[in-house]
Amino acid sequence: MDDTFPDLGSLPDEELKAIIDRLTTEETEVSYRRRILHGQIDILRAELVSRLRLRHDEGGTVIHGSDVDRLTEILSGRVGGLRPVPDEEPTVERDEGEDAKD
Repeated sequence: MDDTFPDLGSLPDEELKAIIDRLTTEETEVSYRRRILHGQIDILRAELVSRLRLRHDEGGTVIHGSDVDRLTEILSGRVGGLRPVPDEEPTVERDEGEDAKD
């Protein structure tokens, strides 16, 4: 897939319509795949919940120390790809002479 966006002003109407049709088809395919993935995730979560309930009903441990450790990592932002939310808004440094716009 070409990620560059065409110069819209230079395209004839028919080509614009073809691009719209192509992107609409692609969006439909992506949306379908997303729905399939969400369905699979829902099935897996339901199975996990069922197993946890059974384990709990049998007197077993539902939450392990590794679960707590993982949650601690997530909440502290130490998980790859996640960053902690800053406590305050970042400041924007301006060059001297640049007018501040509020």
